[in-house]
Amino acid sequence: MSQTSAAPPPATETVLVVENESAIRTLVQMALERHGYTVLAAESGVDALQVSNSHAGEIHLLITDVSIPDMNGPEISRQLAVSRPHLSTLFMSGYVDDALNDHGLRAGHVDFIQKPFSPRVLAQRVREILDRAARH
Repeated sequence: MSQTSAAPPPATETVLVVENESAIRTLVQMALERHGYTVLAAESGVDALQVSNSHAGEIHLLITDVSIPDMNGPEISRQLAVSRPHLSTLFMSGYVDDALNDHGLRAGHVDFIQKPFSPRVLAQRVREILDRAARH
């Protein structure tokens, strides 16, 4: 078997998923765990900050919905960056232009995935972002 046809090694990174809809949060968590990621899950911005503060290890990627009732995704990202300055962020939303513009984000300037997405597409985006961060 050649190296190109071998499955990629399992992921080793830790991802924090912030999503107030439990079905989506569970889907994202399961999809990433299948690829070997350690997944920390939070249902709100406040919960995300608590999860981050109580996790002693590194968190490599934040995946957050743009619109979370208690604290929007960009604010969660900004607050987590204070204690985790190398944290990459992948924003997700079902409403691309409005969600991004309403929160001061510009398409093409942030990492973004539009809902609904498949587990395969999610895993590809996560790997792409983590690999890019590792090169910098």
